This record gives sequence, C-alpha cells and structure tokens, in this order.
Amino acid sequence: MLNIEVIYATPQQQKLIELVVKSGTTIEQAIEQSGIMVQYPEIDLSDNKVGIFSQVKPLDYVLKTGDRIEIYRPLIADPKAKRREKAEQNKTK
Repeated sequence: MLNIEVIYATPQQQKLIELVVKSGTTIEQAIEQSGIMVQYPEIDLSDNKVGIFSQVKPLDYVLKTGDRIEIYRPLIADPKAKRREKAEQNKTK
C-alpha cells in the first residue's frame, strides 16, 4: 500500500486529499479514487496536465509512496506576455 496525495487548486481555494492506494496504481486511477473530479467537474483529464512535485507526468505513470499528484489548470494568460505588459506599464510611470 502507498500513501499519496492528490492536490488541485482554484483561484479561491486549494484541495488536498490524502489517499492510501495499492502498489501499481497509476495517476489516473488515483485521481478517480480520490473523488476530486466529482467535487471539481471542470477537471478534464484529457485536457488538464498532471504531475508529481511540479514535473509533468503521463496518466499511466505508476505511483510511488509519498507522491503528490498535482492537477494543473490551463493558463488564463501567457506569462511572457503579462511580464512584457507589466514592464511597459512600469516604463510609463
């Protein structure tokens, strides 16, 4: 048995679910077992990327004890474009 965590964050809150799963469990199986997709129906595993400790992993990645599955939301804006925009605003000050 493996102790793992599943985490998802919205702009308003963060949800962390601790789970105990069988050895050989994949990321996709653990996410489904966690029930997080019922709480957050906007999660679409065909669209949202997932990872372990900030490293993107495929859904069929086999978990190890202590892994923290992170479900990433799509970016609203391009970070580079936002930095350029902020730099331009700072120039005009």
